[in-house]
Amino acid sequence: MKIAIDAMGGDFAPDEIVKGVEMARDRYAGLEFQLFGTEAKVRPLIKNSDRITLIATTEEIEMGEEPVKAMKNKPDSSLVRAAMAVKNGTADALFSAGNTGAILSSAIFIVGRIKGVDRPALASAIPSFGGPNDSFVFMDLGANAENKPAHLYQYGILGSFYAQSVMGIQNPRVRLLNNGGEEDKGDETHKAAHQLMKQATAFNFLGNVEAREILEGTADVVVADGFSGNAALKAMEGTALTMMDQLKDSIKSAGFRGLLGALMMKPALRSLKHKMDFNEQGGAVVLGVKAPVVKTHGSAKANAVANTMGQIQTMVQENLVEKTTNFIKENADALKAKKIEK
Repeated sequence: MKIAIDAMGGDFAPDEIVKGVEMARDRYAGLEFQLFGTEAKVRPLIKNSDRITLIATTEEIEMGEEPVKAMKNKPDSSLVRAAMAVKNGTADALFSAGNTGAILSSAIFIVGRIKGVDRPALASAIPSFGGPNDSFVFMDLGANAENKPAHLYQYGILGSFYAQSVMGIQNPRVRLLNNGGEEDKGDETHKAAHQLMKQATAFNFLGNVEAREILEGTADVVVADGFSGNAALKAMEGTALTMMDQLKDSIKSAGFRGLLGALMMKPALRSLKHKMDFNEQGGAVVLGVKAPVVKTHGSAKANAVANTMGQIQTMVQENLVEKTTNFIKENADALKAKKIEK
């Protein structure tokens, strides 16, 4: 199983990317890694080349570049070359921690969109602090800044399939992220999307959900437009990091009693940190393209990279893309039936 890796993408690339790949190599015996990147920067970082192949590239796509333009103007960039390896069949999956827009453009225009999917979306498993399951599917997390009601409806179908096939959640509960629980809340797009999803027979729709409720386990799939989903995700990450920092400061300022209490609560605090730390989670999956494409956080460290490699291994072993393609074919009528919008 070969994973094509954009070694130059990410805030801490290539150092943390290479470290993470070596951690994953030692952890997962069935994986091989193709590192695409600047040879002078990447090769000195590789301590053990077992099951790691360096493919030299001459260009890099920076985090702030315009995605489609960068992809077209830099054909020898580490990201584009890695995506081409997946398209040509010399790699089974694509990984990057780089420019989100460029990753999505490469996934859609190079790897290719599955026929029947209007808009591929970024989906991720987010920790849940209530309800029957430990996590839920959240999508779209930034693939599409603007969506039509039919796109949000399709996300309900794709998200339900992912929750069932990958996360093992039976009859997943789907909710639409909105600014109120009532069905007449939100802008025209969300009102129309609510009506489409309300009439759906392809998934179990339970209505709107507000951002403050999504971590409470009230849904197994939360559907959002890309702008709102990305904003909500970053707000949650920022809040979690701030809370952990404030907790540390409070313990230190409480003196001996605070330190003693923290020592007694250490196992519980460690468990909470593990659940809230995005470096312990996998990456976001581009659902709706012809091969596994996974993007992890731009500031991801080695452990996050290694964990994402395990996630990709599971996706390939479970034939996620083939199952998704077959599912879309079998549900073609349901996908098309909801495209009529007023």
